[in-house]
Amino acid sequence: MKASLFAGSSIAALGFAIFAALLVCACVSDVQRRRIPNSVVALLAVTGVAYTAASSVTVGHALLISLGGLLLGLSLWAPLYIVRWLGAGDVKLFAAAGAWLGPARTLEGAFIGAFAGGVLAIVWMVVAYGLTATAATTTLVIANPRKIVNHGVDAKSRRAIPYGVALAIGAMAAAWLPLP
Repeated sequence: MKASLFAGSSIAALGFAIFAALLVCACVSDVQRRRIPNSVVALLAVTGVAYTAASSVTVGHALLISLGGLLLGLSLWAPLYIVRWLGAGDVKLFAAAGAWLGPARTLEGAFIGAFAGGVLAIVWMVVAYGLTATAATTTLVIANPRKIVNHGVDAKSRRAIPYGVALAIGAMAAAWLPLP
């Protein structure tokens, strides 16, 4: 098995510190303001490409890995932005994290992020609406999945879920998973 993305060297430790710090900054902003600054996303993407290049044998191969992860991260979550289930910042954040992760780990991170997002959504519903309303809504959605429609919900409202947190959890977890 290949070690995790951040195992084994001082460059890896520095890479982890940068990756984690930028994801934490994005999460704090997402929770507080329901916005993820483009400057954080751009810095995450650029440092991801630089990290991949520094830890790779060839720069060309590193660029392919970084761009592959970035494009995959974008393509996985963009459809949910189109139907207004996610904000643009969430999608851009995960795409930028994909520049660090490469395609295989980006795919893993998306699955983990989706699971974390489901847990976050349930917790958020219980906090915002209470246990009884959450149970009723969940039962309704299970009985009729077509009811899952975003009817003009203001993405910046206090009740909007900071989904960037779930995506950051997915990216962080994928970075630490070993690859075969």
